[in-house]
Amino acid sequence: MTFPFKPTALAAALSFAALPALAQEVTLRFQHFVSPLSANPTYFMEPWARKIEADSKGRIKVELYPFMQLGGKAPNMYDLIRDGAVDGGWVIPGYQPGRFPEAEAMELPFMVTKSGEEASKAAWIYTQKHLMDDFADVHVIAAHMHGRGLVHKKGPAISALEDFNGLKLRGPSRPATLLLERLGATPVGMAVPAFPEALARGVVDGGVITWEMSPSLKLDELTDSHTDVAGDKSLYNLYFIWAMNKAKYDSLPDDLKAVIDANSGFYASAWAGRAHDTGDAVGKQAMSDAGNEIATMSEELSAEIAVLGEEVTAAWVAEMTSKGLDGAALVSDAQAAVQVTRGSGTPTN
Repeated sequence: MTFPFKPTALAAALSFAALPALAQEVTLRFQHFVSPLSANPTYFMEPWARKIEADSKGRIKVELYPFMQLGGKAPNMYDLIRDGAVDGGWVIPGYQPGRFPEAEAMELPFMVTKSGEEASKAAWIYTQKHLMDDFADVHVIAAHMHGRGLVHKKGPAISALEDFNGLKLRGPSRPATLLLERLGATPVGMAVPAFPEALARGVVDGGVITWEMSPSLKLDELTDSHTDVAGDKSLYNLYFIWAMNKAKYDSLPDDLKAVIDANSGFYASAWAGRAHDTGDAVGKQAMSDAGNEIATMSEELSAEIAVLGEEVTAAWVAEMTSKGLDGAALVSDAQAAVQVTRGSGTPTN
């Protein structure tokens, strides 16, 4: 005996069959290398993750793993994302010197303003023009920069160029270490997780880093002074990307890709930079509350250092040109991106 298949039953069956696709659940594991209490995880990564979950109506879950809990080391984050060891994470291209040379243009001395938000908007513009091919084997969500970079050291603040002589100072990138060397210091290239132990053991006398990282690195205890340059330009800065495994992104249905896309690009880059500005205010206050010396170099000393920064930039341009890149054009485009976004973000004092 056969039974007719009623239209209502057919509709119900089709609806049931479609449910798995409509209710697809995806878990994305993103990794970074700093404390979850530091500025970018607190004010960008965590809110970004929760917004992805909310915008996807719970179909995407984002898990954040600090301190490289999923394995690997901070300098290898790009490869971990590319190879699918993690679904996404935070990358400092400068931790692999020479691999992404065009990114260094944004990190040159006095290139960007002290506003992380402003610098990050410029970073996204520059990235779109010069770096998407370099990062073609990952899916770039945001490109951003931190706020002001300054000198944190044991002993008194920097008040003369000669104060750099003999200091062993941590630098996070090639442009930063080139500047430190030009200033007369001994630069020590080092990822941020190694900085506190290096200070405690006397491997370095200090280093260049942001206000916002100071509390989580215990710089209130490990250093005595914090010195910024005068003016609205940052002594140095660092370029980051927030990226996702390309195959993982490509595997998402179109509506979930749209959720990621809506929380990417210029908007997300500015958000990531703004997180650093927020953290800078908190970090600076913490160092002040600890009784550490907070100093700003004189305009004369800052101008003297800026001249040395120009020499670093000129040498970098010559080096890039010798490698077949148009170093002058890269610097010009970085400067143009900064000029376009200048005044669109406010430094945290």
